[in-house]
Amino acid sequence: MSVKYIPVQWNNNKYIYDAVMLVGAALFLYVFLYAAPGALNHERAVNPQIHNARAFGACAFVMLTVILCIGPLARLNPRFLPLLYNRRHFGVMTTFVAITHASYVVDWYFAFSRSNKYEAVLFANTSYGQLAGFPFEIFGVFALLVLIILAATSHDFWLKFLSPPVWKRLHYLIYPAYLAVVAHVSLGILQDQQNHTFTVIFIGGAGAVGGLHLLAALSERRQEKTEETRQTDWVDVCRTSEMTDGFAKIKLLANGERVAVYLTQGKLSAISNACAHQNGPLGEGRVIDCLVTCPWHGFQYDVTSGRSPAPFTEVVPTYNLRLDGDRVLVDPKANPPGTYVEPIEVRDLVKGL
Repeated sequence: MSVKYIPVQWNNNKYIYDAVMLVGAALFLYVFLYAAPGALNHERAVNPQIHNARAFGACAFVMLTVILCIGPLARLNPRFLPLLYNRRHFGVMTTFVAITHASYVVDWYFAFSRSNKYEAVLFANTSYGQLAGFPFEIFGVFALLVLIILAATSHDFWLKFLSPPVWKRLHYLIYPAYLAVVAHVSLGILQDQQNHTFTVIFIGGAGAVGGLHLLAALSERRQEKTEETRQTDWVDVCRTSEMTDGFAKIKLLANGERVAVYLTQGKLSAISNACAHQNGPLGEGRVIDCLVTCPWHGFQYDVTSGRSPAPFTEVVPTYNLRLDGDRVLVDPKANPPGTYVEPIEVRDLVKGL
């Protein structure tokens, strides 16, 4: 975690996640190639090489669309959080599908060029001054390079080596890459389609990505405004009777931070909801022996001090709590990371304890 680099181990959830992705991609390719071969009709006959290229290209687009929909869906509804935890695996698989698409394209359209086929991708068409016939390949090249970079740096080693802020900024490149894919498809394959099946899929997918991100942003903005109107010196979290031993109630503060308030063995403690490793949702984890385990990569923290158990050194901020009758209140001003806070006894107020 911090003393030295320790790789995140695989578990059954990761195997199931990856198996579902593989089956989904294989099913999409089967339907595209065999069950519905006329889904992309063009003016000229399509040979198997071109059809394969379009199948893998369409699959990569759909996979990338699903990846970018997972984030806002998880922000709108916590039921989608399990899909978010291993999303990097999804991205790596999408990269391999995109590389396969590019390989078919280069080996067919540019294999007989007088110049090197990879150079021909960039220089065979230089009509940048017109919309019809615009060299859309350049957008695909950019998107593919970004996907390769993100896949190559997706491992936790790079997260630790680059630091979480730098790693996060680097992986924001997925958004311009997706815009490049949209431009690549719009100026390329959509120009000469007769059957508009894929056009509907394309517009629906791109619209879903944009719409879900906008909806998630508006939802969080409304929630922040609601919190601002309710903000006092201490923030009301919930009733003690609403809490479950070993689990947390998550509260969004007016400053945008989230606090996780835990009930463990009849006592209340509060720490930041963001894991120091990769901002994983600590409030989704369960407390065992006063330690909460982040559901993303297994980092642990003492809920009374926000400190990882020795020899690890990760720390997160803690928060002060108090009771107003059976209401749990949190001080929105966070303590410095690693600050011990005496838990509040609520044994007599919580049912079943």
